[in-house]
Amino acid sequence: MTRVIAVANQKGGVGKTTTAVNLAASLAMTRRRVLLIDLDPQGNATMGCGVEKSSLARTVGDVLVGDCRFTEARLEIAEPPMALLPANQDLVAAEVQLLSMKAGREARLRDALATVRNGYDYILIDCPPSLNLLTVNALVAADSVLVPMQCEYYALEGLTALMSTIEQIRAAANPALEIEGVLRTMYDPRNNLTNEVSDQLVAFFGDKVFRTIVPRNVRLAEAPSFGKPALLHDKESRGALAYLALAGEMIRRGDAPLPAPPSAPPTAPLSDAPSGA
Repeated sequence: MTRVIAVANQKGGVGKTTTAVNLAASLAMTRRRVLLIDLDPQGNATMGCGVEKSSLARTVGDVLVGDCRFTEARLEIAEPPMALLPANQDLVAAEVQLLSMKAGREARLRDALATVRNGYDYILIDCPPSLNLLTVNALVAADSVLVPMQCEYYALEGLTALMSTIEQIRAAANPALEIEGVLRTMYDPRNNLTNEVSDQLVAFFGDKVFRTIVPRNVRLAEAPSFGKPALLHDKESRGALAYLALAGEMIRRGDAPLPAPPSAPPTAPLSDAPSGA
């Protein structure tokens, strides 16, 4: 059964694109049929897959505004074997066009996916770091939301805002939307605050927090400059191994119902002031 998963967090710099690209690659290496959708005008997921965003003839923006069919914009990536719906700066203009539409603008991505959805096991959507019409389209189209987050003080406030957004989307357009899981990224166990926030997440979200933890890893940071997922850049790196482990955990989770979502996230770490390393 196909799962459409939005990789989202309204806070920037938490590893959304890194997670979307590397998780997609890892799932593809397990012989799952994977589609990665780049829904960020920065086009970083597109570049991370080795595609030059400035030379694209068609992008996800054209699909959203109805200028082309989904299959006309989709690209096939040879290694790892997966599909990509790319993006570039033209997506900004496409969002402006969406804003001028009178009806159905929040469901354009869901409608576009309807004809191809069954051709994939996993569809991952890399969302922009803000609550805009593109993010709303992703959440309306998705079955669940994967939330990457750093275990830092301000990350909890971003998580609170995202949970509020998800509740609004459930109420207005997608009542079946679930939390796929919370992924701890850029994790440094030597930092006391990191461990404190991590413990809070586990205490509150329980099984919704992935057991897999993505460490701070230079290979993950280097890989996009080579246009490759970390798995192809250095398959033995801690970052690559972490995303392979995450893919395995997600596949195993898919065999059982997702846990019930919590009502609200924690709003602050246990202590009032950040702890030292």
